[in-house]
Order: sequence, then structure tokens, then C-alpha cells
Amino acid sequence: MDEATARDRLRSVEDPDLGDDIVSLGLVNEVWIDEGTVHVDLALGAPFAPTETAIAEAVRDAFDEPIELTASLPADMTSSEVLDGVTNVIAVASGKGGVGKSTVSVNLAAGLADMGADVGLFDADIYGPSVPHMLGADERAGATDDDRIEPPEKHGLKLMSIDFLLGDDAPVIWRGPMVHNLLTELFEDVAWGDLDYMIVDLPPGTGDAQLTLLQTVPVTGAVVVTTPQDVAVADARKGLDMFGEHETPVLGIVENMGTFRCPDCDSTHDIFGTGGGETLAKEADLPFLGSIPLDPEVREHGDSGAPIVRAEGATGDAFREFAATTADMQGLMHRQRVADD
Repeated sequence: MDEATARDRLRSVEDPDLGDDIVSLGLVNEVWIDEGTVHVDLALGAPFAPTETAIAEAVRDAFDEPIELTASLPADMTSSEVLDGVTNVIAVASGKGGVGKSTVSVNLAAGLADMGADVGLFDADIYGPSVPHMLGADERAGATDDDRIEPPEKHGLKLMSIDFLLGDDAPVIWRGPMVHNLLTELFEDVAWGDLDYMIVDLPPGTGDAQLTLLQTVPVTGAVVVTTPQDVAVADARKGLDMFGEHETPVLGIVENMGTFRCPDCDSTHDIFGTGGGETLAKEADLPFLGSIPLDPEVREHGDSGAPIVRAEGATGDAFREFAATTADMQGLMHRQRVADD
């Protein structure tokens, strides 16, 4: 086995989304042989995403010889002074409040962690921080030996929220410059370590906090949350416009509070309408990441600090599928960029 033969073997592995083999697409960074072991470094950047996991398995299956795989994106796709060590920063946004954006953020983060990823969750909703409550996290942030903020951990997630730094029931009144300074400090001064994904729960709307994030942090993808109703969809379009103005890649649209199934009569009801999120995704030519049912258990799990993505049932299944699809879209976006370079 030599490098040329190994690359020929790799040409048998196709990217199912891009429709060509991984060598032709430029997804093989390096191949070398060392004492009979084939080493392959792939340009994959969405750890534990189902599609990229399948690609890696297909590479292993292409060889009878011992093989070791690594994955690394080109330096210009990952280098950043802010959040160094974090591979993917996924912002979860909505055009308006009340659509369950924080619930989506919490369950996306927990779903990715359950897939095996190292995940951080940053509650950037400084006006109404609710992530700690939804995760049952009451531990305050600590400090490292070099005076950086040590994020608490809960449910396998590294967490940061302004709620950790404030006293109980403290009023939150922030103005533009204060918002910028606070968020910048939290991003830069927290010892996040190495993470596969950081989920950022943004405040609703398109104000100072969102602008600070897009100017400061290397966002690799955004998820826009809406409910099916027309007014929420209209506001979600504003969120899409905001990301478009800053050339931030959008991974797709997720619809929350979809069909309600009555537990007593087993009939279904579209309380907030139907299909709004999927229609918006089609109009914007973006992936539809899934529809999450309207389910009282979501509220119950949030109040008890246990993400419903870890529960049995249709709603847990919907969140798990959403997390997997979001990871797949992040991976596809990386691979498309590599193939286009």
C-alpha cells in the first residue's frame, strides 16, 4: 500500500450530499502510510453529524489495512482569536419573543451532547436569561488560575449566562454600549476549552446583542426559530434579513409549537396554524430543520430542568431528529466551502 493506491481507494467514497467522491471534492487533506497503517485526514468539521459519521465509516470500509482517521478544516475556516478551540458556533435566533427559542437552544445543545459531541451553551439573552432554569443549573461561575471565568457544567454541557453573574431576581436593564461590552467580555473571558459546538441563545429580535455577536464571534451557522402562525413567520424573515446583511450562513428554519395531539382523545389540532416554517424555508431556499410538536411536556421538562430531547416519545424524537439534521447542515456547509475553494 502506498499513497497513490490509498487515494484510489478513497475515490470509491462518495459524499451523499455533494454527489462526487471525496478526493475530487478536496475533502481529503492528507494521506500517509506509517508501518502498515493508513492515516487519512479528512476535511470534516461537524463532529458526530450522521452524514459525516457515515462518510468516515465508508472510508474505513474502503481499506482492509489498519486505518487511523483524523478530521480538520482548513485554517482559514477555523482560526479566530475569539473562542479559539471551538469548532462550530451555532446561533439560535428568532424575529420575535414567545416562539420557544430558548427551549430549542437547550434541546439542540443537549441533543448534540447526547450524540457524543463536546458542547457549550451560551445564554446571550441578557434581557431574559432562562437557560439556567431550563437546565436546573443554579451553580455560579467560578474562576480559573489565570482569572478567567470557569463555566459551570450541567447535563454534560458547559454553560454561561448573565444569570450566573447576577443576584437572584436582579432587574436587568442594559443599554447599547453596556450590551456590547458585557457580551464581548463573556465571550472572550470564559475558559470554554475545546468544544465541537457552541450553541448561542440570542435575545429575540435584531438589536444590539445580535449585532455584537455577528461582529465579534465567528458564527459558523444560524438556526432561525418560528411558530407556524403568519405573524411569527413574518418576524422570522427579519431575522433572516439580519443574517443576510452580515453574510452569516443560515443552516435552516425550525418550526416550534406545531401540531398538538390531544392526550385524551388522540385527535390533532393546529392551534397556531400549520406549515408556516416549512413554507418560509421554501421561500428562502433554506433547509427545513423540522417541526416540533406543541406538547405540554416541553414546559414540564423545562420547569424541572430536564431537556425533553432525552425523553421517550414523539416530541423527544422530533428534537433528536432536529439536532441531527442541524449537525448535518453544519457539516454540509463546511464541505461545500472546501469543495468550492
